[in-house]
Amino acid sequence: MVQVNPKQKDEMIEAGINFLVDTGIKPVNVPSTPGGGKSEHIGEYETKMVSITNGRPLTAELSLDREGFALVKLETGVTDFYDERQIEDIYNAELEVFLIQELAAKKVVVFDHTLRAGDEGIRRVKKVREPVQRAHNDYTVKSGPVRVQDWYGQEKAAEFLKHRFAIVNVWRSIEGVVEQNPLAICDARSVALENLIATERRAAERIGETYRLTHNPDQKWYYFPMMQRNEAMLIKSYDSETDGRARFAPHTAIVDPLTNDDAAPRQSIESRLFVFF
Repeated sequence: MVQVNPKQKDEMIEAGINFLVDTGIKPVNVPSTPGGGKSEHIGEYETKMVSITNGRPLTAELSLDREGFALVKLETGVTDFYDERQIEDIYNAELEVFLIQELAAKKVVVFDHTLRAGDEGIRRVKKVREPVQRAHNDYTVKSGPVRVQDWYGQEKAAEFLKHRFAIVNVWRSIEGVVEQNPLAICDARSVALENLIATERRAAERIGETYRLTHNPDQKWYYFPMMQRNEAMLIKSYDSETDGRARFAPHTAIVDPLTNDDAAPRQSIESRLFVFF
C-alpha cells in the first residue's frame, strides 16, 4: 500500500524547473533512447524555483481549450503496458474512442507512444526512456502540421489541414501511483509566445522541432500529486485554431520536495493523438 505524505494535500509546493536561456542561437535537443541512452541538450539552461499549485481541487473546472490541460478518469483493459500487442490491440482504441467523446471530435488517431521510467535499471530492462526534466512543448507552430504530413503523406494531409486539428498528449502511470517525478504543467493562458523558443529535435529517425520554455514570473504551474493508474492527464500540444483558445501547454517532470524517501520510481506512458474537428 502506498504511504501518502499528508503534506501532498497542500495547495502549493516549491520545486526547481529547468528553463532555456534564450541566447539567440537555436537550441538543439537530442532525445534519450530506449534502454538508458541519455538525452543531450545543446543550449544554455537555468534552474528556477517555481511555485507549483496542486491542481486536484480544480479538476472539475479545467478545460483543454482554456488552461490547455485536464485530469480525467480513464480506465483501461491493458494489464501490461510493456506489451506492444496490448497497446496496439487495446489501448489505441480506448484512447481514440475516449477523445472523440471527450472533445466532440470527428476523428482521432493515435500516432505515437513513449514509455518512460525514473529508474535506470528499469530503463535498461524494459528498453524505455528517461523522464524529461526541462520545460518543453512537444510541437511548434511549424512542426504540428508537418507531423500530419509525415504521418499521412502530402496529398492526404492537405485535406486534413484545411480544417481545425489539434495534437493532444495523454499521460498516465503504467505501474501503480506516480510517487516520484510527477508531471508539472503550465497554464497555457500564462505562456507568452516570446517565451516559447523553437528547438531542433535531432533524433536518429527524423529531425523535428519542439518548443523549449524560457522563464517568466507570470507563468502559472500546476501538478496532480499521487496520480493513480486509472487517471490520465490530457495535454494540448498543438492547436491550429488561433481564436484565443489554448494552443500549447508546456510541461516537465519535476522533483517533488514532498516525495517520501522510499517512493517507487515513476513508470509512465505518454500517447500522442491527432484530433480532427
